[in-house]
Amino acid sequence: MTTPQATSRFVPEIEERLGLVAPYPTYGEIPAEKEARWKAPYGPPESWPLDVVDTAVPGPHGKVPVRVYVPAPPPPPAGRPGLVWVHGGAFAFGDLDMPEADTTARGVAGRAGAVVVSVDYRLCPAPAELGGGGADRVDERGRPVRFPVPHDDCLAAFTAVRDGAADLGLDPARLAIGGASAGGCLAAGAALRLSDEGRAPWQLLLVYPVLHPVLPDPSPELAEALDAVPPSLLFPAGARTGITRAYLGDGPATPYAFAGLAPNLSGLPPTFVENAELDVLRASGERFAEQLRHAGVAVESVLRRGVPHGHLDSVGLAAAASTMDDLARRLTAHPA
Repeated sequence: MTTPQATSRFVPEIEERLGLVAPYPTYGEIPAEKEARWKAPYGPPESWPLDVVDTAVPGPHGKVPVRVYVPAPPPPPAGRPGLVWVHGGAFAFGDLDMPEADTTARGVAGRAGAVVVSVDYRLCPAPAELGGGGADRVDERGRPVRFPVPHDDCLAAFTAVRDGAADLGLDPARLAIGGASAGGCLAAGAALRLSDEGRAPWQLLLVYPVLHPVLPDPSPELAEALDAVPPSLLFPAGARTGITRAYLGDGPATPYAFAGLAPNLSGLPPTFVENAELDVLRASGERFAEQLRHAGVAVESVLRRGVPHGHLDSVGLAAAASTMDDLARRLTAHPA
């Protein structure tokens, strides 16, 4: 794929707000008032004719809450395509109401005429490096939430959706799994395990994912692009280490925890990887796309220009709409 030269600049909507965050060395030091203005919608939310239901599915660590988005018109005889979607949040933050979960699910379901199921997986403890106290969160049996708990929750959600496809008007042969950031990590790990068990998803859809416990070295082009990014919008090395430690606990980094560690990725389904241009985690997504190509997996790699990490959490941002366009295109253009 031919890639245009990097602009090393943000899209105009984000560029106009950089002054709110640029003076601060870390995101946690941004004053609440400025953070609110930074995160304010760029435009009105989209509206789609969907039936939206909150429910839960069984899992090995207790019930897993999910939100189901079904297009209002009756499904075609062959059923609709589907996507099990996993939000990000450093494995420790986020919920079904965050734009990266709710707005994205609505936008993809509406565009593609697809069933989208958003997963409220159990969160790991918030690391001190991101302002958390590091206290353990526990599952319904009182066990600490570390890997593989969120992995198991996502796997249980995918299994339940596939098993209940008929009730959702869903074609089980066209059920994809995907996610953003840490959710992309969880989606890739679940896809790898499903593939190893002989029940691979139809597609794997990843947006600015992190797939390695230690980031690969950035390319010279990425290193140059990152010079345009205020430190408060990057993940410093200490924060990345804290996130991985909170996610894994005392356990090892395995391929199901970070799919980029897998010695063999050839069983994965066709995969879409979108990276944000001005994102330090882009090094992981780009490396994973290379690993997939080397393994013979059909991979589409997209670079979303002019945005930092997490742009799907920005309501009304044109770049976020473009990402949803691409996710919907994958769900409608690829045969089972």
